[in-house]
Amino acid sequence: VTKSPINDQMSELLGELIKAYQVCVISGGWFPQFEKQVIEELKIEKHYLQNLHLMPTCGTRYYRYNAIDDKWQMIYSEDIPKEERQRIIDVLTSATKKCGYFEPKPYGELAQDRFSQITYSALGQDAPPDKKYAWDPDTKKRQKIRELVVEDLSDYEVRIGGTTSIDVTLPGIDKAYGMKKLMETLEVGKDDILFVGDKLQEGGNDYPVKAMDIDCIEVRDHKDTELIIETILKLN
Repeated sequence: VTKSPINDQMSELLGELIKAYQVCVISGGWFPQFEKQVIEELKIEKHYLQNLHLMPTCGTRYYRYNAIDDKWQMIYSEDIPKEERQRIIDVLTSATKKCGYFEPKPYGELAQDRFSQITYSALGQDAPPDKKYAWDPDTKKRQKIRELVVEDLSDYEVRIGGTTSIDVTLPGIDKAYGMKKLMETLEVGKDDILFVGDKLQEGGNDYPVKAMDIDCIEVRDHKDTELIIETILKLN
């Protein structure tokens, strides 16, 4: 569920997957979300965490577990220059207003500065899941906003993510960039990776991975993901 901790079943399945494979979680969320929603919910021995790769903010940052210090270590961070981040927020806000989708009473802040990514959530960062799912189920509203944003931010990556959000990152720094870094780290090729995502359509923040010709499976929600993990574990 959007911006919610993984449930017990997902925690168990993900834990078993991490024991058997190298697993990368890549998402538009930033690292504090990863800590709360994934790391704190996993119930596995800590040495297995070395098989887990965390790529928050669409792969613009990369974290690995350091067993010696018992901490998550940032491997790289492709941050947007500070002076540019406010300009991006202003462009996103203006485009939303022009499209008639600006929320005057949001649930929390509309635009969140995640340093390596700016994320604009149309209803606010803390909107209830039911309202978020109902707002733009076919992504048409965000496609309209994105088209305007791209005109003013042609020098940035602008992608649709989550349920109500639009993510902006440095040019060429997206989930495909993250996958390339992962392949370098693990010394594997594209044929060794299976990618699971819910925004594989053009303009979505998973699309760059699909464009790399990596095998992808599209999911609608966490239940689909659970079924995929169950199938992988049965084949192991």
